[in-house]
Amino acid sequence: MTLDPEPQSLSFPGALAHFFRAPFRLQTYSNLLFLALAFPLGLVYFIFLTVGLTLGYGLTVVWVGIPILALVFAGSWWMSAMERQLAIRLLGAEVPPMAPPPGVEAVGFWQRVQAFLSNPVTWKGMGYLLLKFPLGVASFVALVTLSSVSPSLVLVPVLWPWADMSFDVDLVLWQPATFGDALLCGLLGMILLLLSLNLLNGLAFVWRWVATGLLGSPRYAAPAVA
Repeated sequence: MTLDPEPQSLSFPGALAHFFRAPFRLQTYSNLLFLALAFPLGLVYFIFLTVGLTLGYGLTVVWVGIPILALVFAGSWWMSAMERQLAIRLLGAEVPPMAPPPGVEAVGFWQRVQAFLSNPVTWKGMGYLLLKFPLGVASFVALVTLSSVSPSLVLVPVLWPWADMSFDVDLVLWQPATFGDALLCGLLGMILLLLSLNLLNGLAFVWRWVATGLLGSPRYAAPAVA
């Protein structure tokens, strides 16, 4: 099953229908999975790059840092390639290639090193990996906050007869006294759920835009077939 990217422009009726279809689109839950993975992966990338680059540059005076830096750059490229695939498969992003086609790359060792260091994706990909940690923290906070409030309100009419449903509203403990109050909470929860899913889809759109700009280069894209 393929995932369709979010439409770039919609008329008002189309945008309204798109808004209400958010809970029923597979792309929404694929976006949620990407947002859930952003924080742990961003933390791993941040630790790997900060420790590796600091240690490598600090030990270059005794030449030990050079192979460490080589491993860091190689690992950064592999992580960027993995992030590119996640953006393509989970977000539906159209990310350009990271490097030239196999038949046009440099053949010698030093030529390959020079091509690797002159490739803008080498540095942009590393920037993306470092950026993923703060953006991942923001995504995690938004995901946990928005995905916990609305479902709890939606379940109030279902759990009201058997559970003590109490809410802290402006430091005042409020509990739905009648089933009508519980239904009102459920309706409010549905509205918040629609808003939350669309806000999280908007956050995923930001991720897709960042991944498209940093994890590939248009110069390596294959020309269009006539």
